[in-house]
Amino acid sequence: MGQALDEMLALFELETLEVNLFRGNSPDEDRQRVFGGQVAAQALTAAGRTIGDPDRRVHSLHAYFLRPGDPTVPIIYEVDRARDGRSFTTRRVVAMQHGRPIFTLSASFQVVEDGPEHAEPMPDVPAPEALPSWEERVAPYVARMGREQSGWLLRERPIDSRPVSDPPWLDPTPREPRQDVWIRASGTLSDDPLLHACVVAYASDLTLLDTAMLPHGIAYSDTGWMIASLDHAMWFHRPFSADEWLLYHQWSPSASGARGLAGGLIFRQDGALAVTVIQEGLIRPVPRTGDPSSGVAASASPSVPPPGAAQ
Repeated sequence: MGQALDEMLALFELETLEVNLFRGNSPDEDRQRVFGGQVAAQALTAAGRTIGDPDRRVHSLHAYFLRPGDPTVPIIYEVDRARDGRSFTTRRVVAMQHGRPIFTLSASFQVVEDGPEHAEPMPDVPAPEALPSWEERVAPYVARMGREQSGWLLRERPIDSRPVSDPPWLDPTPREPRQDVWIRASGTLSDDPLLHACVVAYASDLTLLDTAMLPHGIAYSDTGWMIASLDHAMWFHRPFSADEWLLYHQWSPSASGARGLAGGLIFRQDGALAVTVIQEGLIRPVPRTGDPSSGVAASASPSVPPPGAAQ
């Protein structure tokens, strides 16, 4: 297991402060705000800590990003044990910083039951072994980038990803709003199903909103746009291993009102549909200084934070 994965997993090892109260930290990185996938995974971890029955597995979560998270201070997670039923258990989690909520999550857990089965088929895409590794994918672009950006591209990552085509921040050419990315943890995980769900929750926020920007040639590095996740929902259909290849098939049905909607289906390599993801995100044009149509002054080079919470 690599250091980057160890550091990510350490983020999920929340400190118990009191019954239903937990504290999580952020990585020591130069970020403007906390990455949304981190908050979602930590909140799901906090909810799971209050489930006494190991046979109850998370089957859905619904979350809202309320405020940008401050990466320099811990996040407090308060869990409300909303319901403990015979088959379903419901938890509500509020993430707090500086005395204010920055994120809310509702999660439902269910005992394993039998029922009817059907699912969307996995799309026909190249296998991960047939695609270039991350290092091979970005190699042609590194030479034209500065030391800081190339170092960021080539750093060790907790999630191994192999996109079928170049992501928009490498190739901003407008294209259809759909993309496919193989993902897996960059090492072997324990057999805890909640941990695997948390890793996929973390990874599911990495590329999804990109899909809504594909037709417009917009990337997170574009200084003319404020881009952030607004909400995030996931449904867990079938067992999976986050340290084995999973295909993240993503599409965007609409963008309007400075918001983009994106969906994703996560398949096991054997073709079984494991997870469905839906997210809406902010894609807001940033007014430029002196723009007569804006009526406000703004920085000519605003800093665009990573995805995670609206501002």
